Amino acid sequence: MIIATNISQQDLVYMTTHQLRNFFPVSEEESLLMTQIMDRVLQRVEKCFDGTSNKYYHRDGEVYFNPFHSGQYCIYLYWLSRTMYESANSFLADKIYYLNKIMNGCDMFYEVDLPEVFMLDHPVGSVLGRARYSNGFSFGQNCTVGNNNNIYPSIGENVRLCANASIIGNCHIGDNVQIGAYACVKDQDVPANSIVFGQSPNLIIKENKNVK
Repeated sequence: MIIATNISQQDLVYMTTHQLRNFFPVSEEESLLMTQIMDRVLQRVEKCFDGTSNKYYHRDGEVYFNPFHSGQYCIYLYWLSRTMYESANSFLADKIYYLNKIMNGCDMFYEVDLPEVFMLDHPVGSVLGRARYSNGFSFGQNCTVGNNNNIYPSIGENVRLCANASIIGNCHIGDNVQIGAYACVKDQDVPANSIVFGQSPNLIIKENKNVK
């Protein structure tokens, strides 16, 4: 195994294939493709999880993947679809992406280039568009990252979207920014080390005193 987990890599492929087949036709060749890329997928999962201090992502000081933890499985399915897409099989990547939406209610399209380290917490209802993301990005439920006039945001490191927060359009979000619950940043820049409340153009921006 590449990463500590509570089922074997073979069983993980079998479980994912079985879930896919509940909704879509999946050939033996496609199942074999998942087996062939699984080492790389789990390496990406491990690096992603290693960047969080969340106790559920570690056990005995080591990174740990529990496929029966829905948030962890959501991240796994993103990396599986992304890796499959990079392996030039967008047809199977479509099925995996769709499965993630069905199971977790979260839209993380495989062409969206999420950073090596990102995190989510109760991601139901969230949609992540084609922004430029940086490591440490995290989000909760009902969050949106989207475009305005086909322009997407640029997001710095360690940016967190609290529940129902949105970043839309031509925005440059600095490092160590927390977008507060129900806040909407649209076509507006936010400086580093800030906490944001309200809605554009009437945002309330305060210093983030929790930055170390």
